[in-house]
Amino acid sequence: MNSEHSHKPDQHEATVSALLPPENEAVQRSLFGEILDWMLAPLLLLWPMSIAITYLVAKSIANQPFDRALEDKVLVLAQQVKELDGQAITQLSKPARDILRADDLDNIYFQISSPEGGIIDGDTDFPVLQEEERAAPGTIQFRNLNFHGSELRIAYAYVDLIKTNPANQNKLILIQVAEGLEKRAVLANEIIKGVVLPQFIILPIALALVWFALSRGLSPLAELQQRIRARRPDDLSPIDSHHVPEEITPLVASLNEMLERLAQTIAIQKRFIADAAHQMKTPLAGMRMQSELALRQTDQEEIHRSLLQLSTSSEAATRLINQLLALAKAENQSPAVQVLEPLNLNEFAMQVVREWIPASFNKKIDLGFEQCEQAVQIFGNPLMLREMLSNLIDNAIRYTPSGKSVTVRVDIDASQALALLEVEDHGPGIPAAEREHVFERFYRILGSNVQGSGLGLAIVREIAQQHAATVTIRDATDSTVPGFPGCLFRIEFPLNHAQNLIDDVS
Repeated sequence: MNSEHSHKPDQHEATVSALLPPENEAVQRSLFGEILDWMLAPLLLLWPMSIAITYLVAKSIANQPFDRALEDKVLVLAQQVKELDGQAITQLSKPARDILRADDLDNIYFQISSPEGGIIDGDTDFPVLQEEERAAPGTIQFRNLNFHGSELRIAYAYVDLIKTNPANQNKLILIQVAEGLEKRAVLANEIIKGVVLPQFIILPIALALVWFALSRGLSPLAELQQRIRARRPDDLSPIDSHHVPEEITPLVASLNEMLERLAQTIAIQKRFIADAAHQMKTPLAGMRMQSELALRQTDQEEIHRSLLQLSTSSEAATRLINQLLALAKAENQSPAVQVLEPLNLNEFAMQVVREWIPASFNKKIDLGFEQCEQAVQIFGNPLMLREMLSNLIDNAIRYTPSGKSVTVRVDIDASQALALLEVEDHGPGIPAAEREHVFERFYRILGSNVQGSGLGLAIVREIAQQHAATVTIRDATDSTVPGFPGCLFRIEFPLNHAQNLIDDVS
Protein backbone atom coordinates (compact mmCIF):
# COMPACT_ATOMS: atom_id res chain seq x y z
CA MET A 1 0.00 0.00 0.00
CA ASN A 2 1.44 3.33 -1.07
CA SER A 3 1.16 6.35 1.16
CA GLU A 4 1.72 9.97 0.21
CA HIS A 5 3.21 12.48 2.59
CA SER A 6 2.94 16.21 2.07
CA HIS A 7 5.00 18.78 3.91
CA LYS A 8 3.25 22.00 4.80
CA PRO A 9 5.44 24.90 5.87
CA ASP A 10 4.72 26.24 9.31
CA GLN A 11 3.88 29.86 10.00
CA HIS A 12 7.50 30.81 10.65
CA GLU A 13 8.68 29.39 7.31
CA ALA A 14 5.84 31.14 5.51
CA THR A 15 6.77 34.45 7.09
CA VAL A 16 10.44 34.07 6.14
CA SER A 17 9.47 33.11 2.59
CA ALA A 18 7.28 36.18 2.33
CA LEU A 19 10.07 38.46 3.47
CA LEU A 20 12.69 37.07 1.11
CA PRO A 21 12.62 38.39 -2.49
CA PRO A 22 12.05 35.87 -5.31
CA GLU A 23 15.19 34.31 -6.73
CA ASN A 24 14.61 35.76 -10.21
CA GLU A 25 13.72 39.24 -8.93
CA ALA A 26 16.58 41.73 -8.84
CA VAL A 27 17.05 43.56 -5.55
CA GLN A 28 16.32 47.25 -6.05
CA ARG A 29 19.23 49.45 -5.06
CA SER A 30 18.89 52.90 -3.54
CA LEU A 31 20.88 55.74 -5.10
CA PHE A 32 20.83 57.53 -1.74
CA GLY A 33 22.15 54.45 0.05
CA GLU A 34 24.73 53.81 -2.66
CA ILE A 35 26.19 57.32 -2.38
CA LEU A 36 26.03 57.19 1.42
CA ASP A 37 27.87 53.86 1.47
CA TRP A 38 30.62 55.13 -0.81
CA MET A 39 31.03 58.25 1.35
CA LEU A 40 30.81 56.68 4.80
CA ALA A 41 32.82 53.54 4.10
CA PRO A 42 36.03 55.48 3.26
CA LEU A 43 35.31 57.88 6.11
CA LEU A 44 34.96 55.09 8.67
CA LEU A 45 38.04 53.39 7.22
CA LEU A 46 40.13 56.55 7.31
CA TRP A 47 39.14 57.42 10.87
CA PRO A 48 41.13 54.63 12.62
CA MET A 49 43.97 55.26 10.19
CA SER A 50 43.86 58.91 11.23
CA ILE A 51 44.06 57.90 14.90
CA ALA A 52 47.07 55.67 14.22
CA ILE A 53 48.84 58.40 12.25
CA THR A 54 47.98 60.91 14.98
CA TYR A 55 49.54 58.59 17.57
CA LEU A 56 52.77 58.30 15.58
CA VAL A 57 52.90 62.04 14.96
CA ALA A 58 52.15 62.73 18.64
CA LYS A 59 55.03 60.47 19.72
CA SER A 60 57.35 62.24 17.29
CA ILE A 61 56.24 65.65 18.55
CA ALA A 62 56.56 64.55 22.19
CA ASN A 63 60.10 63.23 21.60
CA GLN A 64 61.44 66.47 20.17
CA PRO A 65 61.52 68.69 23.31
CA PHE A 66 62.72 65.88 25.55
CA ASP A 67 65.41 64.90 23.05
CA ARG A 68 66.60 68.50 23.01
CA ALA A 69 66.72 68.43 26.82
CA LEU A 70 68.84 65.27 26.69
CA GLU A 71 71.14 66.95 24.17
CA ASP A 72 71.55 69.90 26.53
CA LYS A 73 72.45 67.56 29.39
CA VAL A 74 75.04 65.80 27.24
CA LEU A 75 76.56 69.18 26.36
CA VAL A 76 76.54 70.27 30.03
CA LEU A 77 78.30 67.07 31.08
CA ALA A 78 80.83 67.52 28.28
CA GLN A 79 81.68 70.94 29.69
CA GLN A 80 82.22 69.42 33.14
CA VAL A 81 84.85 66.94 31.97
CA LYS A 82 88.41 68.19 32.29
CA GLU A 83 91.93 66.80 31.84
CA LEU A 84 94.15 66.62 34.86
CA ASP A 85 97.60 65.02 34.68
CA GLY A 86 96.59 63.18 31.57
CA GLN A 87 93.45 61.82 33.16
CA ALA A 88 89.85 62.85 32.47
CA ILE A 89 87.91 63.96 35.55
CA THR A 90 84.54 65.62 36.20
CA GLN A 91 83.76 68.72 38.21
CA LEU A 92 80.19 67.85 39.13
CA SER A 93 79.17 68.91 42.61
CA LYS A 94 76.50 67.13 44.59
CA PRO A 95 73.87 69.88 44.00
CA ALA A 96 74.67 69.70 40.29
CA ARG A 97 74.12 65.93 40.33
CA ASP A 98 70.83 66.39 42.17
CA ILE A 99 69.68 68.92 39.58
CA LEU A 100 70.74 66.58 36.77
CA ARG A 101 68.72 63.70 38.20
CA ALA A 102 65.76 65.85 39.30
CA ASP A 103 62.54 64.55 37.66
CA ASP A 104 59.06 63.90 39.03
CA LEU A 105 58.11 61.06 36.64
CA ASP A 106 61.22 59.50 35.14
CA ASN A 107 64.55 58.29 36.42
CA ILE A 108 67.64 60.02 35.03
CA TYR A 109 70.86 58.10 34.43
CA PHE A 110 74.21 59.25 33.13
CA GLN A 111 77.66 57.83 32.61
CA ILE A 112 81.00 59.21 31.54
CA SER A 113 83.46 56.54 30.45
CA SER A 114 87.07 56.62 29.31
CA PRO A 115 88.39 55.24 26.05
CA GLU A 116 89.63 52.16 27.91
CA GLY A 117 86.10 51.50 29.18
CA GLY A 118 86.65 52.75 32.67
CA ILE A 119 83.91 54.69 34.46
CA ILE A 120 84.87 58.29 35.03
CA ASP A 121 81.57 59.28 36.65
CA GLY A 122 77.93 58.30 36.81
CA ASP A 123 76.10 54.98 37.00
CA THR A 124 78.33 51.96 36.81
CA ASP A 125 75.77 49.48 35.44
CA PHE A 126 74.91 51.58 32.41
CA PRO A 127 74.14 49.56 29.23
CA VAL A 128 77.18 48.99 27.05
CA LEU A 129 77.26 50.78 23.70
CA GLN A 130 77.45 48.38 20.78
CA GLU A 131 80.08 48.73 18.12
CA GLU A 132 77.58 49.45 15.35
CA GLU A 133 76.10 52.29 17.44
CA ARG A 134 79.31 54.33 17.58
CA ALA A 135 79.12 57.84 16.13
CA ALA A 136 81.50 60.50 14.91
CA PRO A 137 83.03 62.74 17.59
CA GLY A 138 80.88 65.71 18.54
CA THR A 139 77.70 64.16 17.09
CA ILE A 140 74.88 63.44 19.51
CA GLN A 141 72.95 60.24 18.73
CA PHE A 142 69.90 58.60 20.29
CA ARG A 143 68.92 55.03 21.03
CA ASN A 144 66.18 53.19 22.95
CA LEU A 145 66.73 50.17 25.19
CA ASN A 146 65.32 48.38 28.21
CA PHE A 147 67.13 49.06 31.48
CA HIS A 148 66.09 47.86 34.94
CA GLY A 149 62.72 46.81 33.53
CA SER A 150 61.84 50.14 31.98
CA GLU A 151 62.25 51.61 28.53
CA LEU A 152 64.92 54.32 28.31
CA ARG A 153 65.77 57.01 25.80
CA ILE A 154 69.55 57.54 25.67
CA ALA A 155 71.47 60.44 24.19
CA TYR A 156 75.22 59.82 23.73
CA ALA A 157 78.22 61.49 22.15
CA TYR A 158 82.00 61.01 21.86
CA VAL A 159 83.97 64.05 23.09
CA ASP A 160 87.67 64.62 22.35
CA LEU A 161 89.17 66.39 25.41
CA ILE A 162 92.84 65.38 25.24
CA LYS A 163 94.31 67.79 22.73
CA THR A 164 97.58 68.81 24.38
CA ASN A 165 99.26 65.45 23.86
CA PRO A 166 99.37 64.54 20.18
CA ALA A 167 99.78 60.88 21.04
CA ASN A 168 96.38 60.81 22.81
CA GLN A 169 94.38 62.97 20.40
CA ASN A 170 92.25 60.05 19.13
CA LYS A 171 91.21 58.90 22.58
CA LEU A 172 87.56 59.88 23.05
CA ILE A 173 85.37 60.24 26.14
CA LEU A 174 81.89 58.70 25.90
CA ILE A 175 79.09 60.64 27.57
CA GLN A 176 75.63 59.07 27.91
CA VAL A 177 72.46 60.48 29.46
CA ALA A 178 69.25 58.42 29.72
CA GLU A 179 65.74 59.01 30.99
CA GLY A 180 62.47 57.07 31.09
CA LEU A 181 59.65 57.52 28.61
CA GLU A 182 56.87 58.32 31.04
CA LYS A 183 56.87 62.08 30.39
CA ARG A 184 56.91 61.45 26.66
CA ALA A 185 53.94 59.06 26.91
CA VAL A 186 52.01 61.58 28.99
CA LEU A 187 52.63 64.36 26.46
CA ALA A 188 51.80 62.09 23.53
CA ASN A 189 48.52 61.06 25.20
CA GLU A 190 47.64 64.68 25.78
CA ILE A 191 48.27 65.48 22.13
CA ILE A 192 46.19 62.49 21.04
CA LYS A 193 43.35 63.48 23.34
CA GLY A 194 43.48 67.01 22.02
CA VAL A 195 43.19 65.73 18.45
CA VAL A 196 41.01 62.61 18.75
CA LEU A 197 38.43 63.75 21.26
CA PRO A 198 37.18 66.59 19.04
CA GLN A 199 36.80 64.02 16.26
CA PHE A 200 34.16 62.20 18.31
CA ILE A 201 32.16 65.42 18.16
CA ILE A 202 33.06 66.37 14.59
CA LEU A 203 32.41 62.91 13.10
CA PRO A 204 28.69 62.69 14.05
CA ILE A 205 28.24 66.28 12.89
CA ALA A 206 29.96 65.40 9.60
CA LEU A 207 27.70 62.35 9.17
CA ALA A 208 24.63 64.46 9.83
CA LEU A 209 25.82 67.07 7.34
CA VAL A 210 26.50 64.36 4.73
CA TRP A 211 23.03 62.93 5.30
CA PHE A 212 21.46 66.37 5.00
CA ALA A 213 23.53 67.24 1.90
CA LEU A 214 22.54 64.00 0.16
CA SER A 215 18.89 64.50 1.01
CA ARG A 216 19.07 68.06 -0.23
CA GLY A 217 21.00 67.11 -3.36
CA LEU A 218 18.64 64.27 -4.31
CA SER A 219 15.49 66.25 -3.61
CA PRO A 220 15.16 67.27 -7.31
CA LEU A 221 14.80 63.57 -8.13
CA ALA A 222 11.94 63.26 -5.68
CA GLU A 223 10.33 66.41 -7.11
CA LEU A 224 10.71 65.03 -10.65
CA GLN A 225 9.17 61.77 -9.50
CA GLN A 226 6.17 63.61 -8.03
CA ARG A 227 5.72 65.63 -11.22
CA ILE A 228 5.73 62.48 -13.34
CA ARG A 229 3.33 60.68 -11.02
CA ALA A 230 0.97 63.65 -11.07
CA ARG A 231 0.60 63.42 -14.84
CA ARG A 232 -2.50 62.06 -16.48
CA PRO A 233 -2.12 58.63 -18.12
CA ASP A 234 -2.64 60.17 -21.57
CA ASP A 235 -0.24 63.08 -21.02
CA LEU A 236 2.78 62.44 -23.27
CA SER A 237 3.98 66.03 -23.41
CA PRO A 238 7.72 66.67 -22.82
CA ILE A 239 8.94 67.00 -19.25
CA ASP A 240 10.15 70.48 -18.36
CA SER A 241 13.92 70.26 -17.90
CA HIS A 242 14.48 73.84 -16.71
CA HIS A 243 13.93 72.98 -13.05
CA VAL A 244 16.15 69.91 -12.81
CA PRO A 245 19.90 69.77 -12.05
CA GLU A 246 22.34 69.69 -14.92
CA GLU A 247 23.28 66.06 -14.19
CA ILE A 248 19.65 64.92 -14.63
CA THR A 249 19.10 66.89 -17.84
CA PRO A 250 20.36 64.06 -20.13
CA LEU A 251 18.00 61.63 -18.36
CA VAL A 252 15.05 64.00 -18.81
CA ALA A 253 16.03 64.51 -22.47
CA SER A 254 16.04 60.74 -22.99
CA LEU A 255 12.63 60.47 -21.34
CA ASN A 256 11.29 63.22 -23.58
CA GLU A 257 12.62 61.41 -26.65
CA MET A 258 10.95 58.22 -25.48
CA LEU A 259 7.68 60.07 -24.83
CA GLU A 260 7.87 61.58 -28.32
CA ARG A 261 8.37 58.16 -29.90
CA LEU A 262 5.58 56.73 -27.77
CA ALA A 263 3.25 59.55 -28.81
CA GLN A 264 4.08 58.91 -32.46
CA THR A 265 3.47 55.18 -32.03
CA ILE A 266 0.13 55.75 -30.31
CA ALA A 267 -0.86 58.26 -33.00
CA ILE A 268 0.02 55.75 -35.71
CA GLN A 269 -1.96 53.03 -33.93
CA LYS A 270 -4.97 55.32 -33.53
CA ARG A 271 -4.82 56.28 -37.19
CA PHE A 272 -4.41 52.64 -38.15
CA ILE A 273 -7.44 51.60 -36.09
CA ALA A 274 -9.49 54.44 -37.52
CA ASP A 275 -8.47 53.59 -41.08
CA ALA A 276 -9.03 49.88 -40.51
CA ALA A 277 -12.49 50.54 -39.07
CA HIS A 278 -13.33 52.77 -42.05
CA GLN A 279 -12.06 50.21 -44.54
CA MET A 280 -13.98 47.39 -42.85
CA LYS A 281 -17.28 49.25 -43.12
CA THR A 282 -17.44 48.95 -46.92
CA PRO A 283 -17.19 45.13 -47.31
CA LEU A 284 -19.30 44.49 -44.21
CA ALA A 285 -22.01 46.88 -45.42
CA GLY A 286 -21.94 45.23 -48.84
CA MET A 287 -22.23 41.77 -47.33
CA ARG A 288 -25.17 42.86 -45.20
CA MET A 289 -26.89 44.50 -48.19
CA GLN A 290 -26.39 41.46 -50.43
CA SER A 291 -27.63 39.08 -47.75
CA GLU A 292 -30.77 41.18 -47.16
CA LEU A 293 -31.31 41.40 -50.91
CA ALA A 294 -30.99 37.63 -51.29
CA LEU A 295 -33.57 37.10 -48.54
CA ARG A 296 -36.09 39.29 -50.36
CA GLN A 297 -35.55 37.69 -53.77
CA THR A 298 -37.70 34.80 -55.05
CA ASP A 299 -36.02 34.38 -58.41
CA GLN A 300 -33.27 31.74 -58.20
CA GLU A 301 -31.10 33.62 -60.67
CA GLU A 302 -31.27 36.82 -58.62
CA ILE A 303 -30.56 34.88 -55.44
CA HIS A 304 -27.55 33.28 -57.11
CA ARG A 305 -26.28 36.70 -58.25
CA SER A 306 -26.65 38.09 -54.72
CA LEU A 307 -24.80 35.13 -53.27
CA LEU A 308 -21.97 35.66 -55.76
CA GLN A 309 -21.73 39.27 -54.67
CA LEU A 310 -21.85 38.15 -51.05
CA SER A 311 -18.99 35.71 -51.74
CA THR A 312 -16.95 38.45 -53.41
CA SER A 313 -17.49 40.84 -50.51
CA SER A 314 -16.56 38.17 -47.95
CA GLU A 315 -13.41 37.37 -49.93
CA ALA A 316 -12.45 41.07 -49.93
CA ALA A 317 -13.17 41.31 -46.20
CA THR A 318 -11.12 38.19 -45.51
CA ARG A 319 -8.20 39.54 -47.51
CA LEU A 320 -8.44 42.91 -45.74
CA ILE A 321 -8.49 41.27 -42.31
CA ASN A 322 -5.54 39.03 -43.18
CA GLN A 323 -3.51 41.98 -44.39
CA LEU A 324 -4.41 44.02 -41.32
CA LEU A 325 -3.20 41.17 -39.13
CA ALA A 326 -0.05 40.80 -41.24
CA LEU A 327 0.70 44.53 -41.00
CA ALA A 328 0.09 44.56 -37.24
CA LYS A 329 2.38 41.56 -36.84
CA ALA A 330 5.08 43.15 -39.01
CA GLU A 331 4.98 46.43 -37.07
CA ASN A 332 5.21 44.69 -33.71
CA GLN A 333 8.23 42.60 -34.68
CA SER A 334 11.56 43.76 -33.28
CA PRO A 335 15.06 42.38 -33.92
CA ALA A 336 15.19 41.18 -30.31
CA VAL A 337 12.19 38.85 -30.68
CA GLN A 338 12.39 37.84 -34.35
CA VAL A 339 13.47 34.33 -35.26
CA LEU A 340 16.30 35.08 -37.68
CA GLU A 341 18.15 32.45 -39.62
CA PRO A 342 20.35 32.21 -42.72
CA LEU A 343 18.38 31.70 -45.95
CA ASN A 344 19.38 30.71 -49.47
CA LEU A 345 17.56 33.42 -51.39
CA ASN A 346 17.43 31.35 -54.61
CA GLU A 347 15.72 28.38 -52.96
CA PHE A 348 13.49 30.55 -50.78
CA ALA A 349 12.16 32.66 -53.70
CA MET A 350 11.59 29.55 -55.84
CA GLN A 351 9.42 27.98 -53.13
CA VAL A 352 7.27 31.10 -52.84
CA VAL A 353 6.90 31.37 -56.64
CA ARG A 354 5.69 27.76 -56.80
CA GLU A 355 2.91 28.59 -54.35
CA TRP A 356 1.60 31.30 -56.73
CA ILE A 357 1.65 29.25 -59.94
CA PRO A 358 -2.05 28.16 -59.62
CA ALA A 359 -3.13 31.81 -59.17
CA SER A 360 -1.14 32.84 -62.25
CA PHE A 361 -2.71 30.01 -64.31
CA ASN A 362 -6.20 31.15 -63.33
CA LYS A 363 -5.44 34.61 -64.75
CA LYS A 364 -3.43 33.26 -67.71
CA ILE A 365 -0.24 35.01 -66.63
CA ASP A 366 3.21 33.59 -67.24
CA LEU A 367 4.87 33.54 -63.81
CA GLY A 368 8.60 33.01 -64.22
CA PHE A 369 11.63 32.79 -61.97
CA GLU A 370 15.25 33.72 -62.68
CA GLN A 371 17.78 32.66 -60.10
CA CYS A 372 21.31 33.91 -59.54
CA GLU A 373 24.15 31.77 -60.82
CA GLN A 374 25.82 31.83 -57.42
CA ALA A 375 24.39 31.13 -53.99
CA VAL A 376 22.91 34.23 -52.35
CA GLN A 377 22.57 33.99 -48.60
CA ILE A 378 20.71 36.50 -46.45
CA PHE A 379 19.67 36.48 -42.82
CA GLY A 380 16.06 37.01 -41.81
CA ASN A 381 12.70 35.76 -40.61
CA PRO A 382 11.35 33.21 -43.12
CA LEU A 383 7.67 33.80 -42.27
CA MET A 384 7.91 37.58 -42.61
CA LEU A 385 9.99 37.42 -45.80
CA ARG A 386 7.47 34.95 -47.29
CA GLU A 387 4.68 37.43 -46.48
CA MET A 388 6.65 40.23 -48.11
CA LEU A 389 7.39 38.35 -51.37
CA SER A 390 3.84 36.97 -51.52
CA ASN A 391 2.41 40.49 -51.35
CA LEU A 392 4.66 41.61 -54.21
CA ILE A 393 3.71 38.64 -56.40
CA ASP A 394 0.00 39.04 -55.56
CA ASN A 395 0.19 42.75 -56.38
CA ALA A 396 1.92 42.00 -59.71
CA ILE A 397 -0.62 39.33 -60.72
CA ARG A 398 -3.58 41.57 -59.84
CA TYR A 399 -2.36 44.50 -61.96
CA THR A 400 -0.94 42.54 -64.92
CA PRO A 401 -3.40 41.86 -67.79
CA SER A 402 -3.99 38.31 -68.97
CA GLY A 403 -1.43 37.04 -71.43
CA LYS A 404 1.39 39.07 -69.92
CA SER A 405 4.22 37.85 -67.71
CA VAL A 406 5.44 38.35 -64.15
CA THR A 407 9.06 37.56 -63.32
CA VAL A 408 10.66 37.01 -59.93
CA ARG A 409 14.40 37.47 -60.05
CA VAL A 410 17.29 36.89 -57.61
CA ASP A 411 20.61 38.59 -58.30
CA ILE A 412 23.65 39.96 -56.52
CA ASP A 413 25.46 43.28 -56.80
CA ALA A 414 29.03 42.47 -55.79
CA SER A 415 30.24 46.05 -56.15
CA GLN A 416 27.69 47.32 -53.63
CA ALA A 417 27.62 44.13 -51.52
CA LEU A 418 23.87 43.80 -52.06
CA ALA A 419 21.57 40.82 -52.51
CA LEU A 420 18.75 41.73 -54.93
CA LEU A 421 15.20 40.38 -54.96
CA GLU A 422 13.07 41.72 -57.85
CA VAL A 423 9.45 41.29 -58.94
CA GLU A 424 8.80 42.60 -62.45
CA ASP A 425 5.39 42.81 -64.14
CA HIS A 426 4.02 44.18 -67.43
CA GLY A 427 1.02 46.00 -66.08
CA PRO A 428 0.03 49.67 -66.20
CA GLY A 429 3.00 50.65 -64.03
CA ILE A 430 3.16 53.27 -61.29
CA PRO A 431 3.74 56.95 -62.14
CA ALA A 432 6.89 58.44 -60.61
CA ALA A 433 4.82 60.91 -58.57
CA GLU A 434 2.85 58.05 -56.98
CA ARG A 435 5.72 55.69 -56.16
CA GLU A 436 6.39 57.08 -52.71
CA HIS A 437 2.71 57.20 -51.75
CA VAL A 438 1.87 53.61 -52.69
CA PHE A 439 3.74 52.43 -49.57
CA GLU A 440 1.30 54.32 -47.33
CA ARG A 441 -1.53 52.45 -45.63
CA PHE A 442 -4.80 52.22 -47.54
CA TYR A 443 -3.41 54.32 -50.38
CA ARG A 444 -4.65 53.26 -53.81
CA ILE A 445 -4.04 54.88 -57.19
CA LEU A 446 -7.21 56.33 -58.66
CA GLY A 447 -8.47 54.65 -61.82
CA SER A 448 -6.67 51.36 -61.25
CA ASN A 449 -10.01 49.45 -61.29
CA VAL A 450 -8.42 46.62 -59.31
CA GLN A 451 -9.81 45.44 -56.02
CA GLY A 452 -7.43 45.74 -53.09
CA SER A 453 -7.01 47.04 -49.58
CA GLY A 454 -4.01 49.31 -50.11
CA LEU A 455 -2.03 47.46 -47.41
CA GLY A 456 0.15 45.09 -49.42
CA LEU A 457 2.98 47.50 -50.20
CA ALA A 458 2.87 48.97 -46.68
CA ILE A 459 3.52 45.45 -45.38
CA VAL A 460 6.36 45.02 -47.89
CA ARG A 461 8.14 48.18 -46.77
CA GLU A 462 7.68 47.41 -43.05
CA ILE A 463 9.18 43.92 -43.39
CA ALA A 464 12.02 45.19 -45.58
CA GLN A 465 12.97 47.87 -43.06
CA GLN A 466 13.11 45.28 -40.28
CA HIS A 467 15.69 43.38 -42.36
CA ALA A 468 17.78 46.53 -43.05
CA ALA A 469 16.66 46.35 -46.69
CA THR A 470 15.38 49.08 -49.00
CA VAL A 471 12.51 48.91 -51.52
CA THR A 472 12.59 50.87 -54.76
CA ILE A 473 10.18 51.04 -57.71
CA ARG A 474 11.39 51.27 -61.29
CA ASP A 475 10.02 50.85 -64.80
CA ALA A 476 10.11 47.37 -66.27
CA THR A 477 13.31 46.62 -68.15
CA ASP A 478 11.83 45.09 -71.34
CA SER A 479 8.36 46.66 -71.72
CA THR A 480 7.34 47.09 -75.38
CA VAL A 481 3.55 47.34 -75.15
CA PRO A 482 2.21 50.93 -75.30
CA GLY A 483 0.15 51.83 -72.25
CA PHE A 484 1.69 49.04 -70.19
CA PRO A 485 5.16 50.25 -69.17
CA GLY A 486 5.28 47.66 -66.40
CA CYS A 487 6.80 47.98 -62.98
CA LEU A 488 9.83 46.52 -61.21
CA PHE A 489 10.00 46.27 -57.42
CA ARG A 490 13.57 45.82 -56.19
CA ILE A 491 14.49 44.88 -52.61
CA GLU A 492 18.15 45.34 -51.71
CA PHE A 493 19.55 43.35 -48.77
CA PRO A 494 23.01 44.44 -47.51
CA LEU A 495 25.23 41.35 -47.52
CA ASN A 496 27.62 42.73 -44.89
CA HIS A 497 24.73 43.30 -42.50
CA ALA A 498 23.52 39.77 -43.08
CA GLN A 499 26.97 38.27 -42.50
CA ASN A 500 27.41 40.23 -39.27
CA LEU A 501 24.08 38.91 -37.98
CA ILE A 502 25.11 35.35 -38.88
CA ASP A 503 28.40 35.76 -37.01
CA ASP A 504 26.60 37.12 -33.94
CA VAL A 505 24.21 34.19 -33.82
CA SER A 506 26.89 31.57 -34.41
